[in-house]
Amino acid sequence: MKRTYGMGTMLLALCCALAACGGGGGGSGGSSQAGGGTPVSAAGDVAYTDSANYSGNAGDSLASAQEGAAITHHQITLASGTLNYTATAGHLTASNPQTGAPEATFFYVAYTRDNQSAAQRPVTFFYNGGPGSASVWLHLGSFGPKRLVTGDPSSSPVTPFPLVDNQQTLLDTSDLVFVDAIGTGLSEAIAPNTNQTFWGVDADAAAFRDFISRYLTVNQRLASPKFLFGESYGTLRSAVLSNLMESAAMHLNGVVLQSSILNYNSNCGVVTQPISCAGYLPTYGTVGAYYQLDNPNPADLPSFAQQMRGFTTGTYSPAVNAYLSNRTSASPALINQLVSYTGASTALWTGDLNLDPGTFQYNLVPNTMIGRYDARVSAPNGSALTQDGDPSSTVISAQFGNTIVSYLSGTLKYANNSVYTMLGNQIDSWVWTHDGQQLPDSVPDIATALTLNPKLKYLSLNGYHDLATPFFQTEQDLARLGSTANVTVTHYNGGHMTYLDDGSRPLERADLGAFYQAALSAK
Repeated sequence: MKRTYGMGTMLLALCCALAACGGGGGGSGGSSQAGGGTPVSAAGDVAYTDSANYSGNAGDSLASAQEGAAITHHQITLASGTLNYTATAGHLTASNPQTGAPEATFFYVAYTRDNQSAAQRPVTFFYNGGPGSASVWLHLGSFGPKRLVTGDPSSSPVTPFPLVDNQQTLLDTSDLVFVDAIGTGLSEAIAPNTNQTFWGVDADAAAFRDFISRYLTVNQRLASPKFLFGESYGTLRSAVLSNLMESAAMHLNGVVLQSSILNYNSNCGVVTQPISCAGYLPTYGTVGAYYQLDNPNPADLPSFAQQMRGFTTGTYSPAVNAYLSNRTSASPALINQLVSYTGASTALWTGDLNLDPGTFQYNLVPNTMIGRYDARVSAPNGSALTQDGDPSSTVISAQFGNTIVSYLSGTLKYANNSVYTMLGNQIDSWVWTHDGQQLPDSVPDIATALTLNPKLKYLSLNGYHDLATPFFQTEQDLARLGSTANVTVTHYNGGHMTYLDDGSRPLERADLGAFYQAALSAK
């Protein structure tokens, strides 16, 4: 249900199913009202009241679009010193590179460090996935200059979430551009296109390429080192987009893959046909360890994860393949091992040796639902946090929706009376075909991009407790590239959004710093 309120109010029908935080599954829609009238300008700031009426509906489009933005100036004090920066919030028009015809107007928020050489200064483009998710999760949760304190993995955090200066921001290393996909946030197609025109693997990635081209041209950043940062479905977008950009001689330095789903044909949690769920087993083990259900409970999680990889490859995966091909029953010894390694009951493993992530999520802990995005978050069955099927999503969604509304109109001085679409229904009509396959496999896109640019580097960031995009499946997908120094894989405590964890975020930021340094040195 979609309700419209007057300027300065907000729509609170928020939902964050898998699509919302950037995953590959389904979910119901959600949105927030972005408004607030005309803010009072501080010295040097330029407030912007955008009169356009944006829509995320499939068949909608704008007759024409205007490029405009609010510009505000800010300061943040980090351990390395005080950093002055400029925030720009508004729209740019992506145009067809062959015809020059306008395609869509993209809403973005850019943070640029003041008094830097444009040619030397890196610029990173951030986006969530879904398909159908706005990029508010990365924008207000990860490495921007502000972040929400979520208390992750608490199921009863302090609310409202405080919005604080982010000591782990990437802004000391790179300029940051957070951009919403077409039909999300305040991004919309331009006629004769409709939003639906761009709701597919190839059309979506091509439109992002065209937005990036426009941003680089308008801001005189064509010579800047360039990075992509995508989460979940955004990682598949990044793989396809990196290929498109390299093919168009828009050379990249690095691509960050946060919680990847690179091949929809290999993830049993997002396909209907029966395929092996072996890629999930190490995650089942690390999640069971968190709840102290493994026997014995491991003292060192990375070492245990490595043990689970070996057990999966050598023992479990062959058994599952035999089970799927001819229903070969597992031996009692194997069932006992699975119970000990994961904490899932004997009944679950004997009921289906190819245990799927949904069944694991709903049955691991008696009378309890654990999170899909972050399995460390749990709630009693029947409680409010379980109503949308994922307590780790429900506990944070409204807070992100509320904050983006007030932050845009208040701090960034961008006012608009449209509904800010947190989560659309794109996933229901998405065109999944890519490269001749019914479901996309973007690993070949990465391989082609690396062939076109042998110095391009990829960094894969993974959570041990992510039941949406399991770390071992990602490792198996990337292993198809062969042994290469161009791809680095890292792991952290946490789920899909590892950056929400106060212990993991500094570690992730340190790995990002090393990655940027290596990628820039390769240039």
